[in-house]
Amino acid sequence: MHMADALISPAVGATMWAGSLAVLGYSSRKIRETIDNKTIPLMGVMGAFIFAAQMINFTIPGTGSSGHLGGGMILAALLGPYAAFVVVASVLTVQALFFADGGLLALGCNVWNLGLYPCFIGYYLIYKPIAGDGGNYRRIFIASLLSVIVALQFGAFSVVLETILSGKSELPFHTFVLLMQPIHLAIGLVEGIVTAGILSYVKNARPEILDTGAVSRPPAAGLPCKNILIVFVVLAVLTGGVLSWFASTSPDGLEWSIEKVTGKGELAEQEKGIAPVLKEIQEKTAFLPDYNFKQAHKEKPETEKVPAWPGIDTGTSVSGVVGGGIVLGIVFLIGYGIRIFKRQ
Repeated sequence: MHMADALISPAVGATMWAGSLAVLGYSSRKIRETIDNKTIPLMGVMGAFIFAAQMINFTIPGTGSSGHLGGGMILAALLGPYAAFVVVASVLTVQALFFADGGLLALGCNVWNLGLYPCFIGYYLIYKPIAGDGGNYRRIFIASLLSVIVALQFGAFSVVLETILSGKSELPFHTFVLLMQPIHLAIGLVEGIVTAGILSYVKNARPEILDTGAVSRPPAAGLPCKNILIVFVVLAVLTGGVLSWFASTSPDGLEWSIEKVTGKGELAEQEKGIAPVLKEIQEKTAFLPDYNFKQAHKEKPETEKVPAWPGIDTGTSVSGVVGGGIVLGIVFLIGYGIRIFKRQ
């Protein structure tokens, strides 16, 4: 559900940038009160894992579409909503800057849609009240499923509103929303089940991480998490380096919805204003565009309708491992920066 710059106007993009930065600043201030040197590694490792997991699109049977994990609810349950939002924003920024996944103008929209709803709406209003202290597997499953579905529905509806407010007449409200909501309901069902599985594993391995009644602090604060860190580092490397080859080649829910409405998977890019300037910047910063080497990206046939599956490609593997490493490093820098600022 990564929006491209072609979907939004500069006014909407700037507004969502301001909103996302405000939430990011508030979240950073809140985690400054509780962050410690044991929470920061978990933030970094989970960020790397979510980056890798988002590379794997899974097919939605019978639709010709696919979806991928957003990961916001996993992060919120393990890190707390404030740290989770910081990590989501870091992942999406790395994807946009270095892999040209999502537009720079649309980055504020993507952070809001994929970060705010799971980390605050889904976690506070659904997950935490149902899951409680994380001591019951059934409650974790129900809480994960419902919170992910609701958060993704909010995110999908926000995409529709953002395009409508941007004046994209090619995407009429009623038609677009009637496609976006059902397909993201199906995606949410899959992500909810995966989220429940991951959180159930953590409960079995380190139940203390989920056992917290204070949603204002990261659940991992003060807890030894070495084994969990090792597991998710390995998962991040395997997922980004190998499992990413097996990602579905079908368009994701947003691309599928646009194609159903317009007959093509994307809208024409804006030729004037801030959008082309940001695109030029992105072309310079994205050293692995579309999760592949630049040369391979340029040589990819535009007429290729059915990409090879599995997509065994060195560029994809390098992108998964390098991208996860960048996210890990950036989150570490942010976390320790907040930690140092806390002491002053």
